[in-house]
Amino acid sequence: MAKRRKLEAPSADEMSRIEEEFRRETPMRSSAAPIAQVAADTAGAYETGTLEERSRRARDTTEAQKFREADAAGLLILNLPIDVIEPQSLQRDRTVLDKEAMDELEYSISLHGVRMPIEVYEINSNRSDKQYGLLSGYRRLIAQQNLYARSADETFKSIKAVVRDPSAMGGAFVAMVEENEIRQDLSHYERGRIAAIAAQQGAFATTEDAVAQMFAAASKAKRSKIRSFAMIFEELGDLLEFPESIREKDGLRLASALRNGAEIELRDALGEAHATGAKSEWATVESVLTKNTNVSHDPTRGGRPKSKPSKIEWIGNDRFITPLGLTVQSEMDENGAVIRLSGKEVSPELMQTIMATMCEALK
Repeated sequence: MAKRRKLEAPSADEMSRIEEEFRRETPMRSSAAPIAQVAADTAGAYETGTLEERSRRARDTTEAQKFREADAAGLLILNLPIDVIEPQSLQRDRTVLDKEAMDELEYSISLHGVRMPIEVYEINSNRSDKQYGLLSGYRRLIAQQNLYARSADETFKSIKAVVRDPSAMGGAFVAMVEENEIRQDLSHYERGRIAAIAAQQGAFATTEDAVAQMFAAASKAKRSKIRSFAMIFEELGDLLEFPESIREKDGLRLASALRNGAEIELRDALGEAHATGAKSEWATVESVLTKNTNVSHDPTRGGRPKSKPSKIEWIGNDRFITPLGLTVQSEMDENGAVIRLSGKEVSPELMQTIMATMCEALK
C-alpha cells in the first residue's frame, strides 16, 4: 500500500512566489466596458487616503443620509420668511383672536422670539410669493407679522417653521384641530364650524365623517354636540354675528329647533334684527325658540320629531310615561337617587338637553 503524502500549508514566501508566477503567466483582461473600468478606477482612487480621511468620508455619508431622512420626515426646523406663508390656505378653526391674549403673545415674542415652530406645508399656488400654507400656529404667525409691520425689525421678518406633508386635505384639517384641541381654546361653535367647512371643501364626504375623524379622540357625547353646532353654522352661520358666545345648553336647544323645522323663522328673525351684542342677538333667537316649541318636523332633516303634547300618564308616584312614549322613573337607595329613562326616544342629544336643563335649574 502506497504511503500517503503529508500535505503542508505553503509558507508566506512560497505563497508570494506562487502569486507572482500566476500574475506573470496569466495576463489580466477586463471584460468590463471602458466606462465601468473608469468608474472602478475612480472608486479605487476614492478609497485611498489615510485612515482618518476615510473615516471622515464615512461620517459625512452617514450624516448626509440622516439629514435626508429627517427632511423627509418633517423633522427639520427652517427659518422661513413670513411673506412666503399663506395664513388662510386652510379655513381656520379659530374665528376670534382675543386682543389681550394677542398683546401678551406679541410681547413674549418680542423678548424671546417664537419658541415653538409653526407648521406649514408646501402648496401649489398661482401666487408666486406664497410657497407654504399654514397648518398650525396661526396666532404665532399673526403676532410675528404684527411685530414686523410695526417695527420693520429684520428679526421678525422670518419665523421658525417645520414643513409637514399631509397625505390628504383631511390630514391637514385634523392636524390643525389637534393643535388647538390640546390647548382647549376652541369654542363649541368653532369646532362645529371647522368640521362643516372641511366637509364643504371636500376633505371629508359629510359633516358627520368630518366630526368623526377630526375629533376621533373625543367622546361620543362630545362629537354629538359638535355635530349640533355644525348644523347651527350650516344653517345660520351667515346671519349670526356673535355665534362664539352661544352657551352649550343654548346651542343644543337651537340645534333641536333647527331639526324640527324652525330654520326659516329663525333666519327671518335674525335678518330683521340689528343685534348690538351677544345678549341682544340671543334674545332674538330665544323669542323664536319660545314660540316654536311645537314646530312641525321635517322628516328629511334628521333628528326626532315632536308630537303634539298630551297628558303625561303617571304610574304610581315614581314613574310616568311621556306623550312620546318615553318612560321616566325615579329610584332611591342607600347610594342616592337615580332618574332612569327608557324607550325609543332616548338618545345622546336628549340626554345632553336634560343634563343642560338640570344644570341650569340646580344653579
